[in-house]
Amino acid sequence: MKLLEGKNALITGASKGIGRSIALKYAENGANVAFTYLSSVEKGEALVAELEAFGVKAKGYRSDASDFDAAQQLITDMVSEFGSLDILINNAGITRDNLLMRMTEEHWDEIMNINLKSCFNTVKASSRTMMKQRAGSIINMSSVVGVKGNPGQANYAASKAGIIGFSKSIALELGSRNIRCNAIAPGFIETEMTDVLDEKTVQSWRDAIPLKRGGQPEDVADACVFLGSDMSTYITGQVIQVDGGMLT
Repeated sequence: MKLLEGKNALITGASKGIGRSIALKYAENGANVAFTYLSSVEKGEALVAELEAFGVKAKGYRSDASDFDAAQQLITDMVSEFGSLDILINNAGITRDNLLMRMTEEHWDEIMNINLKSCFNTVKASSRTMMKQRAGSIINMSSVVGVKGNPGQANYAASKAGIIGFSKSIALELGSRNIRCNAIAPGFIETEMTDVLDEKTVQSWRDAIPLKRGGQPEDVADACVFLGSDMSTYITGQVIQVDGGMLT
């Protein structure tokens, strides 16, 4: 039997990168997948066909999770379409890197809205459904930067540290209803975003990691499969670092 057979999952920001890998791994493991995208319309539409090829139900929603009302509507529509919401994965996120001295208020607010407020919006909107079901797994995407900080990323680090505190609090609040909430903190993951970087810089990062390589989106997706499956039913309130030992 597949690890996520018959489960209905919602993944935010899944048209590319880590989110796309999570969606594909979930479909491969038998989950029906709903996902959101914003700007990448063609990629979103193409992903539906890829997911359906695994014999599962799939649907993409063009929705902004950082908009409170839109998030509420998204959860309502998804539950109406799929019948339940078993796994929620908050993956949508952006960076607006700069040193504090040069960081604008707009870049601070934008990061907080898209990275952190979106988690509040979707978790709040889905909690009623999960409480009725007396079951659910919530997975929020943080970062090693949220654990240790990083110069030039004060806004991003603050948003990702906020996700950790938020996830631990939700785990405490909803645990009695059999709803689990965990965070994943990826390290240096090689995606489209890192492809544009100088190879020398990338190699120096790889050399500093105990496993001597960057992570792949699939490494993060595998951790999501574990936390969404019944193999992790006694794990909640945790931060799982998928970082090749970077913060060891």
